[in-house]
Amino acid sequence: MSPRSTRVLATAGLLAAGALLLLASVGAAITLGPADILLVNVRDIVTNHLGLTDIPVRVAKDAIVWEERLPRALVAAACGAGLGLCGVIMQSLLRNPLADPFILGISSGASTGAVAIGILGLGGAALGVSGGAFIGALLAFGLVLLLARLSGGGNDRVVLAGVASTQLFSALTSLIVFAFADSDETRGVMFWLLGSLEGVRWDDVQLCVIVVALGSVVCLRYAHALDAFAFGDEVAASLGVHVRATRTVLLLSTALITATLVSVAGAIGFVGLVLPHAARLVVGSRHHRLIPATAIIGALFMVWVDAGSRVVFSPTPLPVGVGTALVGVPVFMALLARRRRRS
Repeated sequence: MSPRSTRVLATAGLLAAGALLLLASVGAAITLGPADILLVNVRDIVTNHLGLTDIPVRVAKDAIVWEERLPRALVAAACGAGLGLCGVIMQSLLRNPLADPFILGISSGASTGAVAIGILGLGGAALGVSGGAFIGALLAFGLVLLLARLSGGGNDRVVLAGVASTQLFSALTSLIVFAFADSDETRGVMFWLLGSLEGVRWDDVQLCVIVVALGSVVCLRYAHALDAFAFGDEVAASLGVHVRATRTVLLLSTALITATLVSVAGAIGFVGLVLPHAARLVVGSRHHRLIPATAIIGALFMVWVDAGSRVVFSPTPLPVGVGTALVGVPVFMALLARRRRRS
């Protein structure tokens, strides 16, 4: 067997093991909470709803698992996978190890859109908070592209435009809350801005999973181009990569994934920043391995952070964005220390 075949089989085995671990983690996370639910109950309820079995299960347990905890765990997994994937793309395209999905101001734009719907009631019946967040995220991304183009383009210009967009939309969000929200509305907005998976339903699962899956396919399609971007735009172009078209497609994919996830779960930080670095320690920097590995690690990370956030302060859940920051910051500090020792 050739070394290339060995590496392919090793990568496939590692990813298969990660997928099985993710499946087991989702099942285990569903059992955590004030209600007494066993893993066998989860198995029976899921197989019943899939039409594979007809095992008697208490109605209360069925509702808790199928209507509450399973959708929440699946959305958490999709958010972790999608945000981690976006972090990989941003860090590769911008050649900046500190880039993450929110560097383009998408999170701030989504927050402004959600607040505009929830507090000002702009088209609330037709759009909803999630729809407003999605539109706000796309507007923020459009502003970044416009500012970057007006300033001459380039990776550094995109980063600076993202910083400007973030500050602008953060200020707009604060202005709306300060000027128009009462105390109850302010509390609800702040909870959402910190990231929340409360109340997610199966239509949210469908939306997040489809968007993340399609985004993963697109990014894998450009895996070799992302490898070339690591050496700079000129080298990538000399290797046959259509630099501008590839960057546009990948940035748009990143924006759409992030906007969708933020519209459902709010602003969740540090996932896209930390997990690509962790995945590189496991599988290296080649993107045909890095992309799926980051998605799996991100999904595992979010499933367990959400489970912990739900249980630690039960019955009041901790916003999941707070949980990712509390876990992500120490991990990122450890990664920085490891990087310094190796350099």
